[in-house]
Order: sequence, then C-alpha cells, then structure tokens
Amino acid sequence: MCQHQSPCPAAYSADRESARLVAHHPEQGWSLLCNGVVLFEDTGELLPDGRCIAPQRSRGAIQVMTTA
Repeated sequence: MCQHQSPCPAAYSADRESARLVAHHPEQGWSLLCNGVVLFEDTGELLPDGRCIAPQRSRGAIQVMTTA
C-alpha cells in the first residue's frame, strides 16, 4: 500500500503509528495512515482487517483533581 521510500511500517508491526498521514480530521477525532491504520484521538486504533486496538493512554496523562 505504501509508496514512500523507505516504506512506512506495516499495519501489524509494533511501530505502525509512525507511518505517514494520508488524511487528518481532528474535528472528527481520527487520522488515516498510509498503512491503512485509523488512529483515534483517544489513542485507540482500527487496523485494516477490522481489529480494534484499545486506547493506550498513559496514567501520567490523566489529570486527577482532588479537594483539600
């Protein structure tokens, strides 16, 4: 699928998210990579075969508010 030199990582490789953007729709919360992976703003992914990768938010990115 990818025509870049050097080719982007395959959709099923561990570094699949480093492929180049084909379409970016921040208003809808998703982006399409040239390897066919759809990335969602919540860090979830949809692979070309329809499999879903659950969001991988790090605990450090979540803000917790506490009261004194």
